Amino acid sequence: MRILLAVTFLGVITVMHADDLPKLHLFVALADNAHQGIVRVPAKIGNGDDPANNLYWGCSEGVKSVFSQSATWKLVSAEPGPKPSVLERLVFTDREKRFTLTADAYRGEAIKECTADFFAAISSSEPSQKTPLVAYIGHDGLMDFSASEEWGKPGPRREAIVLCCLSEKYFGPFLRSANARPLLTTTELMYPGAFILHAALEGWMKGESVSEIRERAAVSYARNQKIGVKAARSVFSSREK
Repeated sequence: MRILLAVTFLGVITVMHADDLPKLHLFVALADNAHQGIVRVPAKIGNGDDPANNLYWGCSEGVKSVFSQSATWKLVSAEPGPKPSVLERLVFTDREKRFTLTADAYRGEAIKECTADFFAAISSSEPSQKTPLVAYIGHDGLMDFSASEEWGKPGPRREAIVLCCLSEKYFGPFLRSANARPLLTTTELMYPGAFILHAALEGWMKGESVSEIRERAAVSYARNQKIGVKAARSVFSSREK
């Protein structure tokens, strides 16, 4: 079991404050037709400066919509990000108050900065119990720009989810160098809808195995893409170490 919500000591029950709950951190590089090597999408959802309408954030299958409408997660706050490149920061808690989820929406043109911040969070010296899982959603920028040697800096043992095209090939080696466990990565070109992350976290919070979490992701992807589950399984890496 990853976390205790309450501790009984000499008959007194102490409940963890929300700020003390383990934090999951999600980095989202907004889809951007002008600054990313993505397959072009309609202009309204491919504007990397407009989170409200962006494919990966405000659209019906984007992070803000999926998690705000979830029966599992509750939106706690929505505010501007901590720096100019982050247009919006959302904070959720799961309804059983085991974890918080902080989601940052980066400008599309700041995708390299978003990727760097993702790896910095993976390698952070902060105890992994405080931030046990870090995730990324967006375009695979490593297909377009060079990686930094700092991105493989070893850190405490965190788990990582990377939802972008071919993330096992491009992100996997850096994650392993950083002592992270790739919980869910991809082996094909794919659509990183936030519903995949939502499904994966449902299993992760229940302590399911990597293969069980991957199956949840495949089922959700198959349903969305209207393909068979067997075909959807091939989108996600079966490598567990």
